[in-house]
Amino acid sequence: MKIRLALLLTVIFSVASIAPSFGAGERFALVIGNSKYPDAEAPLKEPINDARDVAEELKRDGFNVDIGENLTGDGMRRAFERLYGKIKPGSVALIFFSGFGIQANRQSYMIPVDAQIWAEADVRRDGFSLEMVLGEINSRGAGVKIALVDASRRNPFERRFRSFSAGLAPVIAPNGSLVMYSAALSSVISDNGSDRSLFVRELLKEIRTPDLMAEETLNRTRVGVTRASRQEQVPWISSSLAEDFSFIPGGGAGPKTSSPPPPAPPPVAAAPSPPPVAAAPSPPPAPTPAPAPAPPPAGAQVAVAPPAPPQPAPPQPPAPPQPPKQVEVTIPPPAPPAKPTESNTAIAALADDPTIKSLTARLNDNPDDGAALYRRGQVYASKGAYELAIKDFNNSLRLNPKDVEAYNNRCWARTVIGDLQAALKDCNEALRLRPNFVDALDSRGLVNLKSGQTKNAIADFDAALKINPRLTSSLYGRGVAKKRNGSIPEGDLDISNAKAMDPNIVKEFADYGVQ
Repeated sequence: MKIRLALLLTVIFSVASIAPSFGAGERFALVIGNSKYPDAEAPLKEPINDARDVAEELKRDGFNVDIGENLTGDGMRRAFERLYGKIKPGSVALIFFSGFGIQANRQSYMIPVDAQIWAEADVRRDGFSLEMVLGEINSRGAGVKIALVDASRRNPFERRFRSFSAGLAPVIAPNGSLVMYSAALSSVISDNGSDRSLFVRELLKEIRTPDLMAEETLNRTRVGVTRASRQEQVPWISSSLAEDFSFIPGGGAGPKTSSPPPPAPPPVAAAPSPPPVAAAPSPPPAPTPAPAPAPPPAGAQVAVAPPAPPQPAPPQPPAPPQPPKQVEVTIPPPAPPAKPTESNTAIAALADDPTIKSLTARLNDNPDDGAALYRRGQVYASKGAYELAIKDFNNSLRLNPKDVEAYNNRCWARTVIGDLQAALKDCNEALRLRPNFVDALDSRGLVNLKSGQTKNAIADFDAALKINPRLTSSLYGRGVAKKRNGSIPEGDLDISNAKAMDPNIVKEFADYGVQ
C-alpha cells in the first residue's frame, strides 16, 4: 500500500512539474511596420521605429519574434505562413501591425505597401483581414491570441472610395483573444510628428510593469493614451481571454484577482476634444431636390454674378432650423476658366507609371474593358491628370450608362477644373441613380461651393454628414460655405473640427481651388 501510494505521488508530482501554467506556452510574435506606401505623400514616420521597439521588448519577454518592414503583399503572406507554421497547441501567438488599415465590409484589413486599391473588392484581394488571421491562428491550436494594431490612420486611398468608413471595424475574434486598436472604432488619428507613436510609447511602458495581467496592461495603456492625448485618442480593446497571461514571464502568476482596474476614461463617443460635428442643424432625412428661391424659367437667359472670394453680400439672418434643399439649377459660369491641360511631358511621365502601364496594356487588348477604363480614370485623377481622367470616365459611361461611381468621379474631376455646369449634371445623375449617395452629395456640395451657391452647398454637406458624420471633406466644405454665408462662428467650428480629424484637408481644398 505504501509503495503504491509513493508511486502515485511520484506520478502526480512528475505530471505537475511538466504541466504548463496558464499562458506559459511557447511564445511567438510577428511584428510588422509598414511605412513606405507609394500612394501616400510621404513615408510614415512612426511604424518602422515602433515595430523595432516592440520587437525588442517582446524578445526580452521570451517571445520568438519575426519582424518585417515595408512588406509587400507576398511578404506579408509569407510572414503569416511562417507564424502559422510555428504555432503548437497551447502556445501564445501575438501580432503587432503598424501602417495603414482599412475598414471594408465590416472587417478591418491590414494593408501591404504595394496594395493597388480602387474598390472594395481590391481591399479584400490585397489586404489581410484581421479576423481571418486570428481565425487561422486559432485553428492551429494557439491558446492565447493577441493582436495589437496601430493602423487607425487616414489612408491615402480615401479619395478613391470615400464611401468606405474611416478607421477600423470591430473584430469578431475567437475565444482566447485579446485585441487592441490604437484609436476608437471608425476614427482616425494623424502621426504626431515624432518618430514614435503615443500608443506604442504607452504600451511599452505598461508591458514593462511587473505583475500585470495582459488585460490590465492594455487597459492601463488605454488610460495612458487617453490622458496624454487629452481624450483626442481613445484606444479600443476587445477581450475573450479564458486564461491568465502576462507579458513578463512569471509576472502575475496565480489566479486572477478581483483588484479594481485603473479608472476608466470617458466613453469612446466623447473622445474628440472639439465639440461634435453634429452640433449644426440636421437636414431632412432625404436630401432630394426641392424648389429653391427664384429658379430660372425655361429658355430664359439669367445673369449669374461670378462668385467672388470675399462674398460681398450683406450678412444673412440666422439660418432656419432646416436648410433649404438642393435644386437642380443650370449654372452658367460668367467666364469659364481655362481648363488645365496635361503637357506632352506629363503625359509621357504618366504613361510610365506601372499601374497606368498595366491598365493601358489591358485596354490595348480589349478597348471595351469598362473596369480598366474606370480604374485608369481614377489613377489619372489621383495624379492630377483630370482631362485624361474625364476621357476615361466618358468611355466607361459609354459602356455602362448607369455607372454611378463613374458619374460621381467625373463630377469631381470636372469640378476641380472648373467645368461646373457639366459637373452639376453628373452629380445630379449619380444621385438620381442612387439617392443619398454620400460621395455624390459631397461632390455636389463642392460644385455648389465653387459656383457660389453657398446655401445649396450647406444643404448637400449637411445631408452627407448626416449619413457619415466623419466625412472630413464635407465638414470642411460646410465650414467654408457657412463662413461665406455669414455664419462665421459656426464655419470656424466646422473647419477646426475638420482640421483636427485631417490636418491635410486645407491643402486638399486648396488643390480644388477653394481657399
